[in-house]
Amino acid sequence: MLFYIVRLLLYYFSLALHSILLNLLFMHNYFKAFVLLAFALLNFVTLQAQSISATTRWHWDKGTIVIDTPKRPSGQQHVLNLATPKIQNLRVAFVGLGMRGPSAVERFCYIPGVAIVALCDYEQQRADECQRFLKQAGLPPAAIYSGEYGYEQLCKRNDIDLVYIATDWNHHFSVAKSALLSGKHAAIEVPSAMNLDECWQLINLSEQMRKHCMILENCCYDWFEMNTLHMAQQGVFGEIIRAQGAYIHNLDEFWDYYWKNPDGDDPSKLGWRMKYNLENRGDIYATHGLGPVAQALNIHRGDRMQTLVAMDTKSFNGKAYVEKQTGKPCTNFRNGDHTTTLIRTAHGKVIEIQHNVMTPQPYNRLYQLTGTKGFANKYPVEGYAVDSKQLEANGHKPKVDNLSAHGYMPAIEKEALEAKYQHPILKKYGKTAKEVGGHGGMDFIMDSRLVYCLQHGLPLDMDVYDLAEWCSLAELGALSMDNNSAAVAIPDFTRGLWNKQQGYQHAYATPSDERKVDVASQHFTTLQKEATAKYNLWALYQQVLQAKTPTESARFKKIYKKAADRAQDYIQKRLLRR
Repeated sequence: MLFYIVRLLLYYFSLALHSILLNLLFMHNYFKAFVLLAFALLNFVTLQAQSISATTRWHWDKGTIVIDTPKRPSGQQHVLNLATPKIQNLRVAFVGLGMRGPSAVERFCYIPGVAIVALCDYEQQRADECQRFLKQAGLPPAAIYSGEYGYEQLCKRNDIDLVYIATDWNHHFSVAKSALLSGKHAAIEVPSAMNLDECWQLINLSEQMRKHCMILENCCYDWFEMNTLHMAQQGVFGEIIRAQGAYIHNLDEFWDYYWKNPDGDDPSKLGWRMKYNLENRGDIYATHGLGPVAQALNIHRGDRMQTLVAMDTKSFNGKAYVEKQTGKPCTNFRNGDHTTTLIRTAHGKVIEIQHNVMTPQPYNRLYQLTGTKGFANKYPVEGYAVDSKQLEANGHKPKVDNLSAHGYMPAIEKEALEAKYQHPILKKYGKTAKEVGGHGGMDFIMDSRLVYCLQHGLPLDMDVYDLAEWCSLAELGALSMDNNSAAVAIPDFTRGLWNKQQGYQHAYATPSDERKVDVASQHFTTLQKEATAKYNLWALYQQVLQAKTPTESARFKKIYKKAADRAQDYIQKRLLRR
């Protein structure tokens, strides 16, 4: 007990130091090394992520829980529509190579203009195994990092532009913080932040470092969601007044596959995800349902989520699973089997979000938009309900006479509507995405758009404020339910700028710029493959792995490094000739 009290006190102490250290980082360059070292030391005292922040302060106002919003530090600027310098050849490192990370590495091997520089996982074997994707693609071997703090060494490298984070939830924030403090862009798997404190810290780091911090919400790139968003933006459904989203996915078949941290904090070997549900309440995985509908409702681009109320069932199946695994009664399971959150926006729209990973039912993300002139629904029945008059008003001649909105339009009409409003991003990446895969291709589209925007110096499709808004439902919902489902005022993470931009939109380069970047990207990837083959990098790398003595290992490493340096020289000289 005393140990945890001491850790809690150290945690509060570390929060106070964060503010001081960040100010030093920006005041004097010669403090930078000291500050980065201090941040690394502070990681040792940071508690495991929980959905309730130790730092959250709130008060009652006429029956509503109001969260205290920290002021933006003096001199710090927002990152709405942040555009950073163009990166023609993007250097990427991956941290977290368990369930989601390996497929991300494989997908990036198909994206031209990318160099995969480093791979990192707590367990070295998992990082080593991902080298096979690079080898199959003819790309050079990546540097390997491992251990509990291997990511910190990775982030110190000066040849990385983007750190792609796919660890367990407890490590999303710590890796992202390390990346941002080291001057890298960060892309974080969902949920990217586990509580309000992490949300605010990532916002401040992104604003201070002027680096992107993107939530990797792949469901925003699924076909139905993208086409429907495009229709909504063109007024097909009139004004969207209500939306639904969810993550309903029975994980019974997967619980045993989640990583079990060997550091002793999971003595029952529940795996990190079940353990998190045991210890935390709220919609802890809200972003698959909330992300796509938030874009359709222009959240922090003309409207904002203002108030929520959350309710949950008690734990039935979650509690039973723990009791079966441990052989002991479980009386402290925090999360309900099914959680429902209702949100009202500043402009009087309503969002309903559901979460259930415990009970048997078909996979469902809902995705439903109700408009003043039409309706769209994905699960369990995919379709649109718009009448002939509304379609004609939007310049679309129905193929069916007397089309009514009292039921879903026929398949032939749905296909014609989707063809007319096919999203430009699907036109560019859809065919390749279907071939590469990744949840049907939406993962590849997400990755490709991330690379595209960084290469062209454009604002990303999702910014750090999206990240905070979508991830905040965990703590805000828990506060609501722990207080008899009270209303909770949702913080304005933009700190007053939610109405600055009118309407959500994707950024695009000009066609001529796209062609130039595409040609240069293909050239860079071709050069990587040529250099890898020319200098026999994989054979030399294999020699390093098979060395039998330290002396032999040192010799082979020296030989490999020399060849790898020559390969890089080969690439750079030919890039300069263009």
